[in-house]
Amino acid sequence: MSILVADRIKDLAVELTKVRSIVGTSGEVEVSEKIHKHLKQLDYFQQHPQYLFYHETGDSLGRKSVIAVVKGQKGSSRDTVVLISHMDTVGIEDYGDLKEFAVDPDKLTQEIKNKKLDEEVIQDLESGEWLFGRGIFDMKTGVAAQMVLLEEMSKKVHQWEGNIVFVAVPDEEGNSAGMLTAVDALKELKRKEGFSYIAAIDTDYMAPRYPGDENRYIYIGTVGKLLPCFFVVGKETHVGEAFGGLDPNLLSSELMNQIDLSDKLCDVVEGESTLPPISLRQQDLKTEYSAQTAHTANVYFNYATHSQTPDVVVEKLKERARTAFENVIERLNKRYKEFCEKSNMPYKKLPWKSRVMTFEELYTEVKNEMGDEIDEKIRRAAEEINPDVDDRDYSLRIVKEVHKHYSDRSPVIILYFAPPYYPHIYVKGENQKEKRLLEAVERAVHDVKSKCEHSIVIRKFYPYISDLSFCAVTADENQLKTLINNMPAWPEKYSLPVESIKALSMPVVNIGPFGKDAHKLTERVHIPYSFNIMPEILFKTVEQLLEK
Repeated sequence: MSILVADRIKDLAVELTKVRSIVGTSGEVEVSEKIHKHLKQLDYFQQHPQYLFYHETGDSLGRKSVIAVVKGQKGSSRDTVVLISHMDTVGIEDYGDLKEFAVDPDKLTQEIKNKKLDEEVIQDLESGEWLFGRGIFDMKTGVAAQMVLLEEMSKKVHQWEGNIVFVAVPDEEGNSAGMLTAVDALKELKRKEGFSYIAAIDTDYMAPRYPGDENRYIYIGTVGKLLPCFFVVGKETHVGEAFGGLDPNLLSSELMNQIDLSDKLCDVVEGESTLPPISLRQQDLKTEYSAQTAHTANVYFNYATHSQTPDVVVEKLKERARTAFENVIERLNKRYKEFCEKSNMPYKKLPWKSRVMTFEELYTEVKNEMGDEIDEKIRRAAEEINPDVDDRDYSLRIVKEVHKHYSDRSPVIILYFAPPYYPHIYVKGENQKEKRLLEAVERAVHDVKSKCEHSIVIRKFYPYISDLSFCAVTADENQLKTLINNMPAWPEKYSLPVESIKALSMPVVNIGPFGKDAHKLTERVHIPYSFNIMPEILFKTVEQLLEK
């Protein structure tokens, strides 16, 4: 990568970072307008203004994606590479009294020296090879690299054929509203221009996988995410009759024991493992203090996937829930027997039976009992929910509403899904598009690796949740049906543009800058790799993909 191009990427990254584009604020609009203004000045878009435009997300903030198209003129190929990136960042409250410098990399890199920092951060500061700042790493550097690539390719359109579509979206750090609306624009571009999408390239951040890891990574494919939830119904009792009920907190705690950080639930593909499920919430649903035990509880988990589809996850988690229930019953009987012996009372086995069902199974049973009346009950309950309520809370309220009308009031664990859902994308090399991307990345890395002082490693799955997930849907209709039928928020509160995503159906790769501590006070990007090596791999990958 020439020094001139590397410097342009660095300067643009710093310029973009200075825009405080915190997710869910007007700063997201400001940064989109800055990107649009920068691209509008390029000669190519002066000559072809119709190829640079906004795509509205339709929210109250007026957020919008920036989409730009550059067409090669060497031939008539319809092959098209899509560049995706996000413009938003997380907040800056963690910077404390450095907040005024949080989005000014040059000043922050100086001011942060006055803070008490760990040894690794101090070493990076003293090296002079790092830039600090909120968003410089996640992911303004990646956006800048794509913009400069677009500029460079637009200068030599007569030397290549095919097309490049640049899409910078808001809200990636939130609910992916930017990408989920942009897929409709990409679908329409495909129809209107006759594009054949061959690959999507993201330039989101890349970090060490473990302490001391100095490798640089390229990820072909991406991890997926499900949010499995459990509505736990126990049996309330007076605390003076402790064994007369079934504590839902005990059941939910055993669910935690069976699922939380269980390596048996990791999704391992080609020697690469997802992180194990981890809990995001555990709570009972009792709203007041009293001498009555809780009746219900709720627990949900972040569940990462490489190849497991929703139907597979449901079966795995139902099995864990059954084990949890059985363990609790066994433990309760053991403790009750010991209590009876201490109290000189006759022991009789407790009446509890293990019972686990999905939301779909619950709904089906209630529907059989009530007919269409349950649908009207659900509709009315949904109308009474504040439209701004959190998607997880909305989902729980619908589950509670259905269960309220169920004739069987015995304890039960009900498994369901809440938003969001991020499909995984596993690039196996089984079709021409996948082979083409794998070969292009391998050649690009081969051509550049001698210039990098660290090893560049190609892996299968980008390990962080990202908008790459919405470039393809790998689950089939039945597998998606399992997800949808067990997601109470679908489609009234949450849905994915499944048909639009299917229309894209392209393999994905993340070629990102190297840095550390994304979303932390010490967020920083490594200058030599991120502004020199990474952009060259990116440029060469695009050129290889469009080479005939």
